[in-house]
Amino acid sequence: MDKSYEPQDFESKWYAQWEASGCFKPTGHGTPYTILLPPPNVTGTLHMGHAFQHTLMDALIRYQRMRGRDTLWQVGTDHAGIATEMVVARNIGRDGLKRDELGREKFIEKVWEWKGESGDTIARQMRRMGASGDWSRQVFTMDPMPSAAVVEAFVRLHEQGLIYRGQRLVNWDPVLKTAISDLEVVSEEEDGFLWSISYPLSDGSGSLVVATTRPETMLGDVAVMVHPEDERYAHRIGQSVRLPLCERDIPIIADDYVDRAFGTGVVKVTPAHDFNDYAVGQRHGLPIINIFTPDAHINANAPETYRGLDRVAARKAVLADLEALGLLVETKKHKLQVPRGDRTGQIIEPYLTDQWFVKMDALAQRGLELVEGVDGKPGAVQFVPGNWISTYRHWMGNIQDWCISRQLWWGHRIPAWYDEAGRVYVGRNEQEALAKAAQATRAGAASVGAASVAAASASVGAASSRDDQSSDRAWKALPQVEPPSVGADSVGADSVGAASSRDSGTSDRTATALPTTHLRQDDDVLETWFSSALWPFSTMGWPDEAAMAQRGFDRYLPTDVLVTGFDIIFFWVARMIFMTDHFTGRVPFREVYITGLVRDAHGQKMSKSKGNVLDPIDLIDGIGLEDLVAKRTTGLMRPTDAPKIEKATRKEYPDGIPAFGADALRFTFASLATHGRDIKFDLNRCEGYKNFCNKLWNAARFVLMNSSESAIVNRESAEHAIGTGSTTGASYHSPFTIHHSPQTDPELWILAQLARTAAEVQTQFAAYRFDLVAQALYEFTWNTFCDWFLELAKPALSNVEGSALQGDHARAAASTRHTLLFVLEATLRLLHPLIPFVTEEIWQQVAPKLGIAGPSISLRPYPQADEFAGDFASAEVDVEWLKAAVTGLRRIRSELNVAPSRQVSLLLQGGDASDRMRVARFGAQLQFLARIESIVWLDAGVAAPAAATALVGELSLRIPLAGLIDLDAERARLAKEIARVEGEIRKSEAKLANFADKAPPAVVEQERTRLTDWSGKQQALRRQLELLGSGNA
Repeated sequence: MDKSYEPQDFESKWYAQWEASGCFKPTGHGTPYTILLPPPNVTGTLHMGHAFQHTLMDALIRYQRMRGRDTLWQVGTDHAGIATEMVVARNIGRDGLKRDELGREKFIEKVWEWKGESGDTIARQMRRMGASGDWSRQVFTMDPMPSAAVVEAFVRLHEQGLIYRGQRLVNWDPVLKTAISDLEVVSEEEDGFLWSISYPLSDGSGSLVVATTRPETMLGDVAVMVHPEDERYAHRIGQSVRLPLCERDIPIIADDYVDRAFGTGVVKVTPAHDFNDYAVGQRHGLPIINIFTPDAHINANAPETYRGLDRVAARKAVLADLEALGLLVETKKHKLQVPRGDRTGQIIEPYLTDQWFVKMDALAQRGLELVEGVDGKPGAVQFVPGNWISTYRHWMGNIQDWCISRQLWWGHRIPAWYDEAGRVYVGRNEQEALAKAAQATRAGAASVGAASVAAASASVGAASSRDDQSSDRAWKALPQVEPPSVGADSVGADSVGAASSRDSGTSDRTATALPTTHLRQDDDVLETWFSSALWPFSTMGWPDEAAMAQRGFDRYLPTDVLVTGFDIIFFWVARMIFMTDHFTGRVPFREVYITGLVRDAHGQKMSKSKGNVLDPIDLIDGIGLEDLVAKRTTGLMRPTDAPKIEKATRKEYPDGIPAFGADALRFTFASLATHGRDIKFDLNRCEGYKNFCNKLWNAARFVLMNSSESAIVNRESAEHAIGTGSTTGASYHSPFTIHHSPQTDPELWILAQLARTAAEVQTQFAAYRFDLVAQALYEFTWNTFCDWFLELAKPALSNVEGSALQGDHARAAASTRHTLLFVLEATLRLLHPLIPFVTEEIWQQVAPKLGIAGPSISLRPYPQADEFAGDFASAEVDVEWLKAAVTGLRRIRSELNVAPSRQVSLLLQGGDASDRMRVARFGAQLQFLARIESIVWLDAGVAAPAAATALVGELSLRIPLAGLIDLDAERARLAKEIARVEGEIRKSEAKLANFADKAPPAVVEQERTRLTDWSGKQQALRRQLELLGSGNA
């Protein structure tokens, strides 16, 4: 092995070898274990949230693979409609081209070109992290297989009356000119104003003052409302006011929604431009007046003077006119939540538009049952931690119909066609839509129209109950239309669903009767969450029976666990649950492990605008300061933030970010994976875990340098134990047992610790406590194996004269060498799911010395506690005694500032026969580990010289002070240091008293930590002074 740990020298090498040798593919043997990768955006690059969750998923897959399970990690990417369209539009804009001028077909070609050029970036980055997914099964949501599933699901839902087209209020991005989901809306508190406006009563008897933060929307007001129990306005309910600037009379209504304490207690009602007002309008049967165009300019429904103005200019004009009329009563500053699109940064408008919706009542109820259970039985899907069920229940219990259409070009185009009269026909392709149009014509179904699609499904489509597995299997594979040549691996957006009609035996008969009318396909596409909701079974080949058999539908669905964040429990998790059940009769996964969100070290959300984003690849490979500054300040939504971000970056990372390697980053993520809501990522943890990998590396070098060149165990026995080295089947996963009898107590002790660690890790993996897995492995590797067992082994290996080891010295040395190798190999296997690269690199050196064959540690069995079974109790007690003695002596040396190289005398007094026996047995280790030059027993009652003392039970271990230190000088030094520390304590206490109620919580916590540290130092220094003052402990 190389002298130093340099992860960049071998990490990429081992990943390429794993993938080339097929280590990541399912074997088809053993109990299946499946994880679905939440598909990242094809536009994207790996961010910290991805890297965190991918680490946990990969750890689970590697762990279960080593346990002999038939593992499948299904990977893939999402087409990311809005994000991809924006990126491509920006790219062609640099060439002077505009999306709308280019046209739909040409623009889609550009998207496929871009996808072909940069679509594999995130997959390459996942490989760099060590993700052991089966890349041969990688799926893109616009591939033919999932695209066919999307069309089939849409058609079936429509035929069942669960999809309809209607007009509702949606989140509208006026820049993108499309509806967006709630998840794509970011609301942040901003400074604004609250304007109070006088609305004259229609009868001229007075006025009502209305408070609003959006005066421009008053042009679409249809009422004002008060609380029904507000005595101030009770007599006005049922009257009307004259809407300023519009000269329309609108009613005064009463509704419990009104907050009597807000403003004047009188609220304007604008159903077309406020979600709450929309609900009020529905309750009271109010009209809906939309005053905005799709790009947020005033339309013809408003007075002529405002038409054509954008919403900002309209606000200014409305306020100016109100003031001129004497109707603007008051303007005051006000904090308010402003919804902005996460892609454009523009304020999102509640906007009334025609969209496609999924009816949610029955689906949501079924989704609840699958999680909560029915008739006292537990649900088929469990959440970990369990408290997230309440969040799921809340969302599902307050669900609205799901808006699934988007006004984009890139995506799965809605499989609906319109005739000249506006009637709509849903089909798997245009031919099927034409057949339905002919059928409707013959049946006289003239009522089929855009406003009554759900009702029309009874006459134009075969309504059916929820599909079961048998109906899925009856569906036959459909031919696919190829995409443009630039994206030959996937289906183009306009050809989504261009499969032939389902083989129902009717298409031939209707072909001659097809209407001659021209059908126009719906221009909208389906939102990304629709195709994502089908991900568990669309990746398994549904609904094509042949593809389902080839991809293991029956074997790998349900999957075992979904690893995801709490922010998409509703948007994705819930939808996968009810959609998978609806179409397959199965649940998509048995467990949902909800992770926290990765934040920066101060608990702030990582975002480009804040300039605190970390790129996981930069943590692995390192990045210079100038490159880091450029990365953080390029492409900002608000370029004016660049100087502030640059300053903060230069301060926090004056030398850039060093290379930590993938293993250090992975171990950091695992150690942070508590069951909490947020993950505070501190770069110092990466440094610490790189040191951990380095510690393991150096320990391995020590073990290898102290082992013979040939295998220590009999090769014939070893081969019988581990099988032939085949990468498939159970033989390679046979446990490798100990082929010798340990000769020393430290060997027995380390095997006991190894067994205990293996059991603890197994328990914590089952509970998804990756932090406790990491903690157990860290403590065993660093503290137990490296700091103790390696040190305890050195006297045996050096065959120190006078050591009282059991048995022959040569036999003890050989036994110790074997146990070192054996425990190191088992430790590497324990660590492999978290830090696969360094463990593989070391294992390749260790395995031959133990006679272990096989291509990779990833195919070795994961250590189980019963592999190391034995009678270790007596050895554990004795070695723990030795550790306590060494620890006590080391503490004395540290507190007295005795140089590590200086040897000291040890006086022993008290204790019993077992203590004398242990001193005789472990004398060599005691002298070696505590730097003792001589050991002398004092008889009972003999006065001991001035000494610092440690106690192990009734045994006193004394280090004489004479000649060791200058007592007077050391007392003076300690007194001075105590005074300094006590001064720091007073400063810290004063700070806490001054700002505990005013300072940010993080600052207060930081100061409290400082106070705790100073107090600990004070106690240690006083203890040292007491030792010197009395001459005894």
